[in-house]
Amino acid sequence: MKVSPWFVYIIENEKGHLYTGITTDLKRRFDEHTSSKKGAKFFRTGAAVQMVFNKKFANRSLASKFEAMVKKLKRSEKILLITTKKVKKC
Repeated sequence: MKVSPWFVYIIENEKGHLYTGITTDLKRRFDEHTSSKKGAKFFRTGAAVQMVFNKKFANRSLASKFEAMVKKLKRSEKILLITTKKVKKC
């Protein structure tokens, strides 16, 4: 049985705000965010424009832990993560 990898992703909306989530299918999830049917409520205030970051994980647990850590970051730290693919150590 093949286990699908999990991804943590960050999407920028038209207002420049950043949304973080997890999925097993990046394209499907981005498409859901750009439609009003299954996208997050976050995108009701500004449409999803582009996926600016994604990172692959072996399982949901690891992805969820990284997602929680990213959601706690300040905007400046998220931008650093997007540009360098690295998280500043505390």
